[in-house]
Amino acid sequence: MGRIAGRFAWVEPRRRTRQLVLGLLADLPRKNCWTIAEHTGDATPDGMQHLLGRAKWDADLVRDDLREFVLEHLADDQAVLVVDETGDLTKGTRMVGVQRQYTGTAGRIENAQVAVYLTYTSRHGHAGVDRALYLPKSWTGDQERCEQAAVPEDVGFATKPQLAWQMIERALDAGARAAWAAGDEVYGDNPKLRTALETCELGYVLAVSRTHHVPTSAGPQRADHLAKHIPRRAWQKLSAGHGAKGHSYYDWALIAITTGIPGHQHLMIRRNRTTGELAYYRCYSPRLVPLSTLVKVAGSRWTVEETFQSSKTLAGLDEHQVRRWGYWHRWVTLALLAHAFLAVTTALERRNQAPADDGTSPDGLIPLTCNEIQRLFTALVTRPARDTAHRLRWSTWRRRHQARARHSHYRRQAALQP
Repeated sequence: MGRIAGRFAWVEPRRRTRQLVLGLLADLPRKNCWTIAEHTGDATPDGMQHLLGRAKWDADLVRDDLREFVLEHLADDQAVLVVDETGDLTKGTRMVGVQRQYTGTAGRIENAQVAVYLTYTSRHGHAGVDRALYLPKSWTGDQERCEQAAVPEDVGFATKPQLAWQMIERALDAGARAAWAAGDEVYGDNPKLRTALETCELGYVLAVSRTHHVPTSAGPQRADHLAKHIPRRAWQKLSAGHGAKGHSYYDWALIAITTGIPGHQHLMIRRNRTTGELAYYRCYSPRLVPLSTLVKVAGSRWTVEETFQSSKTLAGLDEHQVRRWGYWHRWVTLALLAHAFLAVTTALERRNQAPADDGTSPDGLIPLTCNEIQRLFTALVTRPARDTAHRLRWSTWRRRHQARARHSHYRRQAALQP
């Protein structure tokens, strides 16, 4: 909080911001201005609502501080900038940006508000560092509706890939150390985004649809048609990363692409070893890299899903009840800040440990997670417990139980692997 204190000219909004962030980190069943105000001891939610609506402070400057904080602790020369969108379902029609649209949160078309996020992922950890609210044409084409939601006049329609590039460009301009970008089909199928990344020589591994056309000497060919001609010996079994249940093994193949553009381009294909289902990726790197590196970058894309899940569960990212443009940016920025505190604290804790091959530490516990950091922070700092030893005993028990479960998963997986 000391890092962002200079963004507030008066002591009152600084104090309110600290209370709001502590409320976002608390174990409240629901997080909004009312519940957080009650949790922090306020008599009414007026102060919290004033902070998000009328108080004078710039959410974009706090976002810059957030990004600097994450980069200071998680920076890595081989880091990946991961872009993805998530939707917040709502029943209303006045919340800024809302309309019936597809959202991966529900897996179908729903009345939702959609935003694009940028996650910084490195070997140390990952955290969200930027956000951009998606305004559909039904909003940007309705001036009266935008005025009611206090959308700035200079904000026009931008596609999700355009929003993604704006955030990536901001991160690079701020000195973010990164070698790669990653995203799903929405971004991989967009040629303008790929060209922008190639121009700044930022490598990428972007998912593409099976109908994506790949340039070849015989003319453009669909990705799924090219996959049919891959010889059996070309497939390699590699892990895309590991989670609580062990490594995620797939079969991978690589097809070189010649475009006349400096650098190395490939179509990478992933095959599920159980179902045979295929996934496709357009890849670019300024210098030639092995298949294992591209696979690792592809696997890092799922860190944005983990960021969404923990940001929503632990920091109330999706629990804003706001209708106006500025309200949304302020709430989401502070929620990302709260989550970044958990992510960085977790990363610092793990650096001090030397985990075994199955992910456990020498004392037989799994490393502290964001969930456990939040649980301990709430119990021991924001709400001191009467029996501190009891809280610590429960933390040890949970981590030992999770370590045993992880060890069993690794052992079972090793026994089943051919």
